[in-house]
Amino acid sequence: MDKKEMDKIREEIKCFQAKTYEDLELFRIKFFGKKKGILTIFFKKLKEIPYKKRKNLGIIINELKKNVQDKIRYYQKINLIKNKTILKFDPTIPGKSIEIGSLHPISIVINRIIDIFKMIGFSYVEGPEIENDWHNFTALNIPIDHPSREMQDTFFLYKNPDILLRTHTSSVQIRYMKKHKPPFRVLSIGKVYRNETISSRSNFMFHQAEGFYIDKKVSFLDLKKIIQYLINSLFGESVKIRFRPSYFPFTEPSAEVDLYDKTGWVEVMGCGMIDPQVLKNVHINSETYSGFAFGMGVERLALLIYKINDIRIYFDNDIRFLKQFQSDFFY
Repeated sequence: MDKKEMDKIREEIKCFQAKTYEDLELFRIKFFGKKKGILTIFFKKLKEIPYKKRKNLGIIINELKKNVQDKIRYYQKINLIKNKTILKFDPTIPGKSIEIGSLHPISIVINRIIDIFKMIGFSYVEGPEIENDWHNFTALNIPIDHPSREMQDTFFLYKNPDILLRTHTSSVQIRYMKKHKPPFRVLSIGKVYRNETISSRSNFMFHQAEGFYIDKKVSFLDLKKIIQYLINSLFGESVKIRFRPSYFPFTEPSAEVDLYDKTGWVEVMGCGMIDPQVLKNVHINSETYSGFAFGMGVERLALLIYKINDIRIYFDNDIRFLKQFQSDFFY
């Protein structure tokens, strides 16, 4: 630690200029780094120097230390007051809070349904929203002259009566069963479209969740247990549900599932044992295998969960409404 070395360091500190935060940080580490900092090493070596010389060297080293600190403060001050473009940020001041977005309530319910079914071995798959007649209707036991087609009037594309926006996620069921051999348990969720009048309880587009399970000796009792498990997972153990006989062309027997709330019984989903003809259409032996399917509107479930009266509010993009879902309802 001779005079020439000290003068060289003093000149380096004097001539230093920082253009970015990284420059200033490297300058700080060079002199104050815990292991290899120049001044850090000087202070350690100071203990080994005879007492008479130590005092003068100590004064010089402390002067250099002050010069480095002044340089750092100067550039931090410029960053905060005069020219904020020189340094990216000052790590010594508290950060500003930023507004964090949240999941849409429909996304929250969809994620929860997926988690519920993955816990019992269901796989999650998706399919196209633009479908053809065979996957959306015919393969599901709904031929072109079937009356139930009127219940699922939809939007056709390219002036082609064979290309349409799917009316249910059951088309995914057909596509999956064509390519896979049972047994399998599958869940599919996505947008579906129907030519319906928009009201507080219906829309031309909504999200549908559909599940199906095919194996040997699958019974309606298995279906009821799955539905009970889903409803209890979403609404709690104390909720009341009931199964009402119903009709769907692709299931036999079929049922509607109702949930009881303060206003009375509310329909939440349809279900049933998959019709043997549907299995034959995808080349699955209906004598060996059986299965069930169920479908539900996610928006309707969300209405009940969040106590909302109008389905249209989900698609209004009203920030005041969406801000209520900062924290996930289920977690």
